Amino acid sequence: MAPIDPLASGFVGVFDSGIGGLSVLQALRVEMPHERFIYWSDSAYAPYGERSDAFVIDRCNFITKQFFARGNVKSVVIACNTATAVGIESLRLQFPQLKFVGVEPALKPASGVSNTGRIGVIGTHATLQSARFAKLLDKVLADAAPDACEFIMQPCQGLALAIERQTANAHSGSQEVEELCALYLKKMGSFGHAPGQIDTLVLGCTHYVFAQDIFRQLLGPTVNIISTGSAVAKQTQRLSMDSRLEKTSKAVWGSDFLNEDQPQKSIELWTTGPLSALEKAAKRWLTLPPDCCHRWAPSSI
Repeated sequence: MAPIDPLASGFVGVFDSGIGGLSVLQALRVEMPHERFIYWSDSAYAPYGERSDAFVIDRCNFITKQFFARGNVKSVVIACNTATAVGIESLRLQFPQLKFVGVEPALKPASGVSNTGRIGVIGTHATLQSARFAKLLDKVLADAAPDACEFIMQPCQGLALAIERQTANAHSGSQEVEELCALYLKKMGSFGHAPGQIDTLVLGCTHYVFAQDIFRQLLGPTVNIISTGSAVAKQTQRLSMDSRLEKTSKAVWGSDFLNEDQPQKSIELWTTGPLSALEKAAKRWLTLPPDCCHRWAPSSI
C-alpha cells in the first residue's frame, strides 16, 4: 500500500484569539513537519480572556465550522488557554466526530521540576477563574500529596493584547510588554531558589511565549519557565495519525470561507483582524512569506 500523503488526506486546524497560537503552531511544525495546517487568528475579537464565556463559545463554534468548510479536518488544536478553559467541552458536544486538543497551564510538569514547591502561574482572568482550571489545580495538588506544593496565580490584564500590538508594530519597542511583565511578576512575590521563593513560572497563555525572553531577563537564568507547546504537538500528532474521519463537504455548514478550487498549501494563516499584523507575526515567528496569510472579510463577521 502506498503511503498516505498528509497534504492530500486532510489538515490540522489551529486557532487562537490572535497571534499567540503561533507559538503552538511553531511546535506543531517541528513535531509534524509534513502535515498541512490551517491557522485562524481571531484578532478582531482578541483577547478572549476579556470576553464573556458565551461570546468565546460562540466564536469557537464559528471557527470550527470554517475548518469543516475547508474539507477533511483531522483534528483541531485550540491554541488558546481561555478558549480551551471556556469552550472545549461545548465543542466536543457540538462536533462529536472531531478530535479536539486543548492547551492548559502546565501545572503538573511545573510541580515535577520545582524544588521550593512554590510555583507561579500567569494567565488571563478567564483562564485562571474557569471551572476547568480549578479542576486541573485540584487534581495536581491531590496527585502531589503528601509533598507540599503551592501555586501562586496572577491574572495579567492587558498583557496578551500588548504582545499583539508589539508584534503588529514590528518596528516599535517592547516597553509596554516589559512594563506589564515586570508589574505582574512583582505582584507574585520573590523569585529564586531559597526556601519560600517561587522557582518556577508557568506561562498560562500562548501569547506569553512570545515574551519569554523578557521573562527570562527579569527572572534570571535559573528560574524554570514552563510552556505547553511541545506536549500539545505530540498529542496532536497522535490523534492525527489515528484519525479516520470522513471528509465533510462544504454543503454541511454552508460557508464561503475558501474557494474549493484554490490550490492547497501546506500552511495557510487566516485572520479576522488586519492582514498586515498577521503577515508581520508570520514572518517574525515562523519565517513564513506574506502569501501564506489571508484575511477573512465577509459582509458581516
